[in-house]
Amino acid sequence: MKPTRRLLWFALSTIAVGAILGQIYGNRVEATTADPADANVQASLKEFTQIYSVVQQNYASPLKPNECIFGPTGSMTVGAIPAMLRTLDPHSNFFSPKAFTQLTQDQEGRYFGVGMQIRQQLDQLNRLVTVVDYPFRGSPAQRAGLRSGDVIIKVNGKSTEGLSITQVANLLMGPKGTIVHVTVSRAGVAKPLEFAITRAQISRHSVQWAFMLRPDVGYIYLRGFDETTNQELTAALNRMNVNHLHGLILDLRDNPGGLLDQAVEVANHFLKRGQLIVYHYGRHSRERRYYATTGNHGDEYPMIVLINDNTASAAEIVTGALQDHDRALVVGEPSFGKGLVQTVYPLSDRAGLALTTARYYTPSGRLIQRDYSGISLWDYYNHDGEKPPSHAHVFYTDGGRKVYGGGGITPDVRFQEPTLNAVQQKLIEHDVFYNFGQEYLASHVHVPRNFVPDNAVIQEFEDYLNRHKIGVSPQDVEANLDFIKVRIEEQVLGTAYGGQEEERIALENDPLVQKAIQELPEAALLVASPERYMASQRRLKTAN
Repeated sequence: MKPTRRLLWFALSTIAVGAILGQIYGNRVEATTADPADANVQASLKEFTQIYSVVQQNYASPLKPNECIFGPTGSMTVGAIPAMLRTLDPHSNFFSPKAFTQLTQDQEGRYFGVGMQIRQQLDQLNRLVTVVDYPFRGSPAQRAGLRSGDVIIKVNGKSTEGLSITQVANLLMGPKGTIVHVTVSRAGVAKPLEFAITRAQISRHSVQWAFMLRPDVGYIYLRGFDETTNQELTAALNRMNVNHLHGLILDLRDNPGGLLDQAVEVANHFLKRGQLIVYHYGRHSRERRYYATTGNHGDEYPMIVLINDNTASAAEIVTGALQDHDRALVVGEPSFGKGLVQTVYPLSDRAGLALTTARYYTPSGRLIQRDYSGISLWDYYNHDGEKPPSHAHVFYTDGGRKVYGGGGITPDVRFQEPTLNAVQQKLIEHDVFYNFGQEYLASHVHVPRNFVPDNAVIQEFEDYLNRHKIGVSPQDVEANLDFIKVRIEEQVLGTAYGGQEEERIALENDPLVQKAIQELPEAALLVASPERYMASQRRLKTAN
């Protein structure tokens, strides 16, 4: 994820925790102000007004008052109010009307558009183009006939050349029931294709993927926590028939959080009735505790939770609760460390203020929020220039295992996903697998579902590399054959049969998922007896 996109994603998504808190604390519709009797505050406000007046009268160009006070459109850090909030913490934010509307839509998990994921890449002429990653199942885009790999040339007659992915997305979105004309080029088709698509309400599902990795091992990927998360998770677990599960992998990697009530409901599926899930309190907010109300009804199959450094907020609440109660083994990298709770205050003109009013704590008492003093906002969101957590704050799970506070969630099993070697990096940078997949499908119309790259496919792949002067030798191909075969299989089947097929293949070959499957026996031991699990870990360390 690009750093700038990560900043916006966390700012918009983790703030959503406060939306439900706004209801908990009462429907506050006006921002509070300082006591007028406070002489220091009044003196500062007077000085600010004087400075603004001098600037307004003497600056070389006419001022734009809204931009000076609230910041330019799209900015979350520039302007008097956003800059003031930046001195407080990284998560207090001012939202312009447009950003506040987007926040509301993100919480509701819906928008109005055509229903497809798009991305940008360099084409064979080294031009940046916008392509259809995949249309959502049952969406207007899918019904109209758009396919993965289609290059979007125009939207309503406007060329997409030079436009950012956000600009193209904005052109595709619009009021429900209106028609948008989309022009695409497709590999193997000589002329551009025209589609007239009627916009509709598009639901963005929290449960991005849910299927069986093995006959008795389920896998669920949660992309966030919005208003329908618990409902979707319930349906996914019912389809898996939890009574016969011998293991469940809950993937929370790159999950930036969302609504607190949904995090509580998700944890409620897996914990025993009455177990504490999370609590929070602040200077002017009373302590509030959240418990599992219905519980897991005795379903205690082994669980693995996957996390990385983009697992944040509500996702950390769920992870921390399952870890503290010895319900799941946590595997991956330390999480983001976002433990501040925002209350959302709707303001006039449809703008909004998200203000940190409390901190949340896991059942063992851990504060998940990591230290943000002395670093820039950029460094905070991108983990640049930070020292590893000191683990000075030690807490204990129900079974007596050590866990640590103040630096995100530390996994029980640390696992860093392997980096790409030079050849693999070159193939990815040149988008070789995507382009080869499009070319292959243009000349092989019918691809069976059991497609696996054989020697003939690899020979076509090597011919493609030679024609396009990629600079990867046959020896390089042979040395990276397993990697290449998996990527070709993902691309070809994903384009031919949809994104879920591509994701299934990718997950079956995902090193962290493979590690999770290996750790399921340890997860089973943890659920049965935390004491025996700890003894097993001590023996393992002694042996090493």
